[in-house]
Amino acid sequence: MCNTSLHAFLAALPKAEHHMHLEGSLEPELLFALAAKNGITLPVSTDPAFASAESLRKRYEVFANLDDFLGYYYIGMSVLLDGSDFEALAYAYFAKAASQNVRHAEVFFDPQAHTDRGVELSTIVESFKRAQARAAADFGMSTELIMCLLRHLPLPSAMATFAQAKGAGYFADGTLAAVGMDSSEVPFPPPMWKDLFDAAKELGIRRTCHAGEEGPPLYVSQALDLLDVQRIDHGVRALTDGDDALVTRLASSKTLLTMCPLSNFKLNCIDSMSSFPLRRLLDAGVRFSINSDDPAYFGGYILENYCALQEAFGLGIRDWEMIAKGAIMGSWCAEERRAQLLVEVEDVVNEWARQFEEQ
Repeated sequence: MCNTSLHAFLAALPKAEHHMHLEGSLEPELLFALAAKNGITLPVSTDPAFASAESLRKRYEVFANLDDFLGYYYIGMSVLLDGSDFEALAYAYFAKAASQNVRHAEVFFDPQAHTDRGVELSTIVESFKRAQARAAADFGMSTELIMCLLRHLPLPSAMATFAQAKGAGYFADGTLAAVGMDSSEVPFPPPMWKDLFDAAKELGIRRTCHAGEEGPPLYVSQALDLLDVQRIDHGVRALTDGDDALVTRLASSKTLLTMCPLSNFKLNCIDSMSSFPLRRLLDAGVRFSINSDDPAYFGGYILENYCALQEAFGLGIRDWEMIAKGAIMGSWCAEERRAQLLVEVEDVVNEWARQFEEQ
């Protein structure tokens, strides 16, 4: 947690989160509790990190790369079996996010990782819906679900899952706000998924895609051109590899980048927090949000990400106002909700600006 004079302000600032995998919020303590409840044997015989929640959390501190992390991520998912498990997972995240003043959250989930284990899609989605309803009632938080398909599985699997969600009416009734694409990036470039994204576009479904985390800036361009996405998840390579034309394009189109600083650092996508392209984002006028990605694995939720950037860059209140408002403007919520959240940001910013002026 940061020790700067702006820490209390950052804690109070209303936040919108757009890049958070619900399965990535599975804390080791809940993982072990659900494993015991469901009779799941964790692979302690082959990996001593699974000896305890404490040793597993310590292992999470030293991921070598994206695939190293994903190995633990998918093992963790194996403990999620029934509706109460999925509801507990989602509600735990919403409660933590609310404690850090997240007012609107658009969260990912990976249905194939569960349906391939025999869990029904309806079990997953309906359980998350119950957690969303509780979060709205308990915290006044608005939330959206984004269904992500897994790149490392064959296209027919993604198409079948998409068709199942469509057939259940989850897109038509607004239960699912968008379709996304995640998991291992480099071996599976965006063109492989054109049929899926074309099908979503034909139905008027919003589209987003993980691109440019470990893959090159070309992946970001391909996601925009071939998949016609409306949002880019990560894109850090486009900002750090000097692709000026792409940065200009992102700024002029107001395409939201959902950036994840602690994740990028933990997965060795950037050398240090000071290498995160924050200043370039601000100077170029790119619309972006700061997010926690997989907070149980990367050592921090959204406030910890804000604090890490504040310690590295020493931003001012007006910088954070720009970031917070840009995130809200890029949100997939109703216009009325966006307007309400913008007022909340302005109220907090003005209050803290007066306090600093009086000091």
